[in-house]
Amino acid sequence: MTLFKKKKASASNDEMNLRGHLKELRNRVIISLFATIVGFCVVFHYAPDIIAYLTKLGADVGYHFIYISPQELFVQYMKVGFIGAICVASPIILFQIARFAAPGLSKNENLVMMCSIIFGFFFFAVGVAFALMVTVPFMLDFFQKINTDSNITSMISIENYIGLLTTMFLLFGIVFELPVVTVILTQLGLLRPEWMVKARPAAIVAIFILGAIITPPDIISQCLLALPMILLYQISIYLCMIFRKRKKKADSEI
Repeated sequence: MTLFKKKKASASNDEMNLRGHLKELRNRVIISLFATIVGFCVVFHYAPDIIAYLTKLGADVGYHFIYISPQELFVQYMKVGFIGAICVASPIILFQIARFAAPGLSKNENLVMMCSIIFGFFFFAVGVAFALMVTVPFMLDFFQKINTDSNITSMISIENYIGLLTTMFLLFGIVFELPVVTVILTQLGLLRPEWMVKARPAAIVAIFILGAIITPPDIISQCLLALPMILLYQISIYLCMIFRKRKKKADSEI
């Protein structure tokens, strides 16, 4: 009888713990959705200004923009609003994920996760800024100069133009996350610096191939993506060495 009561009490505690986790998950999802909605409202309000700034980059080198369906321009405002909302709300969303997972992680793992969120957002912003200030203006100017000898007048669809630019921004933002991913994998024991050094020649070839696949079909855009990736790969090797030594030291002290 006593054993039955203990099992019943244990089941009741498990049910209460499950309810507590589900309630916490619900609250963090609500916070994340609220942050995304607020971010969308703010970014959508400034979407015409953002579109105007992005089209000015093309207009400065001679492009002319059109939209070929009544809803096309409005859809681009919505697109900018959604992408901007995710970017603006991502620190809050990632923080909510980290706080939900925190009870199951050690103090060191929590520290690594929080640092990864902060530096991940920073490197993503740096990647987008690099694309905006360096890659996109150079790419637009290059394409415009290539097409000057043609008798065909450029009338660029705003949908295609914004699609190209947002793709470039997201690609460079993701590529610049390489050091953060390296640190995480090193802390998890899944990556070693000697592996990265040994794989460096193959990685450089793969980077140029990847640059050729995901960028517009010209050597300039390929190099503008590949060269920062090679530099980031080298930085990642140094970070891997540093955090590998720290991990070995921490493991030896346990």
